[in-house]
Amino acid sequence: QAQLVESGGGLVQPGGSLRLSCAASGRTFSSYGMGWFRQAPGKEREFVAAISMSGSSTDYADSVKGRFTISRDNAKNTLYLQMNSLKPEDTAVYYCAKRRIPYRAGSRYSHDYEYWGQGTQVTVST
Repeated sequence: QAQLVESGGGLVQPGGSLRLSCAASGRTFSSYGMGWFRQAPGKEREFVAAISMSGSSTDYADSVKGRFTISRDNAKNTLYLQMNSLKPEDTAVYYCAKRRIPYRAGSRYSHDYEYWGQGTQVTVST
């Protein structure tokens, strides 16, 4: 069973940057589209970014487009989310996720993902 472990969260001032990592276990990481989602207190989980198996195709929520970059290193079984120009409204727990079915691109829809990490807290505040 796949395991996903996020890291890199923390407290940052508005305008700052963070890079989240998601380490995946198993030998099939490169066969699956991956995604990042987030959930703020009192809100539903929302899509942030998704990436194809090879990393050649990406997709972003409008709220983060131009500020966040999703990438992956299949040799290291690791997914990344580079977050720049952070805003207070980016405060949330961030989750990485692995698609349910292999050989598919990343997806905006949480029901397309089967495996989830435990989440990492990102707080943007002065």
